[in-house]
Amino acid sequence: MNKRAAVDELIDVAALSATLADESARIAAFRTALSEANGALAERFHANDPVDSLVYAQAAVIDAVILCAWRHFAASDLDRIALVAVGGYGRGELHPHSDIDLMVLLDSAGEPALDETIGRFLTFLWDIGLEVGHSVRTLHDCETEAGRDVTVVTTLMETRLLAGPQHLFDAMHERIGADRIWNSADFFAAKLAEQTARHHRYHDTAYNLEPNVKGSPGGLRDIQMIGWIAQRHLGTATLDGLVTHGYLTQNQLQILRTGRSFLWRIRFALHLLVGRREDRILFDHQLKLAKSLGYEDATYTLGVEQLMQRYYRTVMEVSRLNEMLLQLFEEAILGDPDAQATPLGPRFQERGGYLEATDEHVFVQEPSALLEIFVLLEQHLELKGVNARTIALIKQHLWLIDEEFRQNPRHHRLFLKILQAPQGVTRTLRRMNTYGVLGLYIPAFGRIVGRMQYDLFHAYTVDAHTLFVVENLRRFSLSRFDDELPTCSRVMQSLPKPEIAYLAGLFHDIAKGRGGDHSELGSVDAEAFCLEHGMSRYDARLVAWLVKHHLTLSVTAQKKDINDPRIVNEFAEIVGDDAHLAYLYVLTVADVRGTNPKLWNSWKDTLFWELFELTKRALRRGLTNPIDADELIVETQRETESLLRRSDAERDSWETIWANFTDDYFLRHRPEEIAWHTLVLVAAENPDELVIDVSAAVADGLTAIMIHAPTDTQTFVRTTAVLAELGLTVVDARIEPLSNAFDLYTFYVLEYDGTPIVEQRRLNEISARLARSLSGDRGKKLQVTRRAPRQVRMFSTPLQINLSQDPARPRTVLELVAGDRPGLLFQVGKIFEDLDIQLQNAKISTLGERAEDVFFIASAANEPLDEDACERLQRALEAELVDAQAA
Repeated sequence: MNKRAAVDELIDVAALSATLADESARIAAFRTALSEANGALAERFHANDPVDSLVYAQAAVIDAVILCAWRHFAASDLDRIALVAVGGYGRGELHPHSDIDLMVLLDSAGEPALDETIGRFLTFLWDIGLEVGHSVRTLHDCETEAGRDVTVVTTLMETRLLAGPQHLFDAMHERIGADRIWNSADFFAAKLAEQTARHHRYHDTAYNLEPNVKGSPGGLRDIQMIGWIAQRHLGTATLDGLVTHGYLTQNQLQILRTGRSFLWRIRFALHLLVGRREDRILFDHQLKLAKSLGYEDATYTLGVEQLMQRYYRTVMEVSRLNEMLLQLFEEAILGDPDAQATPLGPRFQERGGYLEATDEHVFVQEPSALLEIFVLLEQHLELKGVNARTIALIKQHLWLIDEEFRQNPRHHRLFLKILQAPQGVTRTLRRMNTYGVLGLYIPAFGRIVGRMQYDLFHAYTVDAHTLFVVENLRRFSLSRFDDELPTCSRVMQSLPKPEIAYLAGLFHDIAKGRGGDHSELGSVDAEAFCLEHGMSRYDARLVAWLVKHHLTLSVTAQKKDINDPRIVNEFAEIVGDDAHLAYLYVLTVADVRGTNPKLWNSWKDTLFWELFELTKRALRRGLTNPIDADELIVETQRETESLLRRSDAERDSWETIWANFTDDYFLRHRPEEIAWHTLVLVAAENPDELVIDVSAAVADGLTAIMIHAPTDTQTFVRTTAVLAELGLTVVDARIEPLSNAFDLYTFYVLEYDGTPIVEQRRLNEISARLARSLSGDRGKKLQVTRRAPRQVRMFSTPLQINLSQDPARPRTVLELVAGDRPGLLFQVGKIFEDLDIQLQNAKISTLGERAEDVFFIASAANEPLDEDACERLQRALEAELVDAQAA
């Protein structure tokens, strides 16, 4: 079916033209015609018609409507002014709610009557519901503005004549030609800078949780970028011309077209789903988008995860082709055609700063070159990268990486050599992933490429996260990054074989999406891989152990009471020796830092290091001779006294304060915290009344809040209500009963977005609000009015409640998983108050949209909760928190 017939099926142009004479009916007639045409296109979309035909048909419908109106309103001027489609509309590509950009082109400045004609025409288009952007330009305007701004010349390059004199349209293109303004070199340099800046806005990754289908790296704009450079340099108006000129193979062109069609399908669906122009694949839309595109939940993978995995794999391919083509253009436009090649071995050479194969048969003749090339990149860090044509050769010869290739001992040595290189390891692994080599050499890795997890906790796809983990480990190993995390760097640089940590990083999440425990499954893969690569049985088992236990240190530090010597000794028994502890520590920090940039903070740094040190001490004493509580208390007091002697406080004054501190207090607080508490209470005018202190100096990157108040269950409730209303996130909370009928509360907080509190004004505000609430009317009803952020509200986290008895202490442990929201701790505390439950300690952990908190609680008599009390608590939590999540 030709274009004209396709449009006639969608819209009756003759009937529309007939309505233009009737001012009272024409707007409604045009609106109805557009609505019916758009509805028909939507039906075709849902019936799985090819999206390319729909995008072009959408533009054709708009053409018909606009031309119908133009011929009516500008009937007397059709032979002297040109109506021109611009931008995406100029390319003849429109989605349901795309902007429609028009330019009225004049030979010279217009007349008042002409302005009136254009005004009536545009007003009519807006009245019928078209979102039209417009400009009125003369030939001189086009040349002048295009000469000043590369964005304008790009827009004018994509124009399409709708109506008016062809010679006027041709004259405009002649005036903006590369022989007059923006030659190939200048245009390329400007557009490359433009793309670099755009990629920076999206953090230089295609793997954002809420990507922009148009602007993100690998998106539609990157494909358009290729077309613009080709048009300016080669004079070709379509991507097909890249094949003709030898820049693309037919297969690569097909990959580019398939990628564009997939991205178009997502964008078309987004417009239909939202009912307006929308290019962001927000969490708000992802589930519905996946459903509308036909993705269904499978046994181990959600439909939305399948959609996003295909999206990420598509944009990775587009990014690779974009990089390759821009490099080819750079060589052709800016490169030195007489540049000499410098041999780098028998199969590769350097030319113009890039590594290239000596001939196109290199990989067939010697398949090991597919790994050797990456070894050379690490040995020659001065190289800018791989020559574009060599990248294409790699892609064309990926079929060589089969089981025989993977079993070749030489290839095993080359891969380990890549991991053992002193420099460039992370960059090389990323290149191997981008070029498709890594996922074929380690097939299990290939299955996680582009895999996302539908939550706010994991900010990257599994493969991107994995490479971030390896990058973090590499940074720990290089002395120039010692200032970032000095303790981690010190431990990492003491490891005899850093490649063991890198391999554990590569494999720690490799079994995600298979079902079952990914740590267990991944450890099996890791051990087999290491043994195949000739590593010793000890090293292979160490890598496998690290993969199996990569979450153990994090869970122990964040969800258990590591001030309890029994917990530390249990963890030390799992670790077994200093070597396993050191490797696990650096892997854990690298993993948490690589999961989500908002997750890592100085509190986690302190927690992990504290557990590392406590475990190291336990191992040093021997697992059969664990440290006891009395010994730990004496040691803590000794360190605290050393800190206090640096202040002006007299020993008698702090000993008076310490007389009210219990043994549990000294077990559960660090010397720095005890010194802070002590000095605040020593300085207080009346330590037998409410004392509040807010400090940013107790822990780097965190704000510490101390509350010394008479024993009262409302203190926790009121405090958490105030903190929630102030928009603060509690990362740790401890409540210590003192021997003088007072409680000492310690909270560590951050702003809700995870950033530290730095302004003194903000610290003063926190202190004042707490003082007002805790010393005010206790009968006043408390409430939290702040709402959870948009992203958090998109997820429904099933409520999980687990109650157990602490085997070592007379208390009950409540493990709670719920959707995170402002006021959650306040709600839980209110329930504790209503049921007369004492809160002793809390381990607060927010993982994206999920709150995973642990509360250590007891009855009013400081005994564990009995069975009846546990049931009452369970029912109360379910009634309060399920209703709150539903709201």
